[in-house]
This record gives sequence, C-alpha cells and structure tokens, in this order.
Amino acid sequence: MEYRKLGTTDLDVSALCLGTMTWGKQNTQDEAFAQLDYALERGINFIDAAEMYPVPPETETQGATETMIGNWLTERGCRDQVVIATKIAGPGLSTVREGKGDFSASQLNAAVDDSLKRLQTDYIDLYQ
Repeated sequence: MEYRKLGTTDLDVSALCLGTMTWGKQNTQDEAFAQLDYALERGINFIDAAEMYPVPPETETQGATETMIGNWLTERGCRDQVVIATKIAGPGLSTVREGKGDFSASQLNAAVDDSLKRLQTDYIDLYQ
C-alpha cells in the first residue's frame, strides 16, 4: 500500500480511503466489520465517515455509520492503527442535531462531541 502525509501533519494515510456512507442503511454492522477488517489487513488505514451517514439521511439512521466504526474500534482495539476522518453536516439538514445544522461554536462543539461518542474515541484525526 502506498502512504502519503496528511497535509502538513505527521500522519501517514493510505492512498486509498475507505468510504463508509452506506453502513447502517444498505450494509449491516457485520458487513461493516468485514469491510473494515479486509481494508486494514491490506494496509488501508484511512477511514472516512460523517455525522449524517448513512445516506440517504434519515433521522432513524443518522449516526449509525460512526456507531458501527466505534463498535469496530472498540471490539478490535485498533484505534492507534487507523486515521479517522469525519465531517459535520451543513445547514438545512433536518435529520442531524434536530435541524440546527449551522456552524456556530455551540453546534460545532455538539457535532464533535456526538461524533466522539459514536466513534467511541477521544480524538478525531481529521474533522471536516
């Protein structure tokens, strides 16, 4: 696997990033675990998520993708082996944070805190 520096950080990320936008809607947790295991075994260490995933966004499934990643990180004990990127949802999305999706300090803090809880970690490597 080819690795590159993430911007100006000292983080080495795989040239391929594992997208997760269907986990919790089109894919089960067992399938997510299998895909994560498969990717990590092959050197992919860069995982992309978002607070609004899975897509299409629905209130009932919002955050399920991050939860599945968090469950996997906890079960496998491999947080130090992966780089987690996740994102805040933009304004106008009623399924996230009760539709209060602006970029105010309070909403940014709420989004980060909620993602950290779902991911079951105390840090996010790249927040977008």
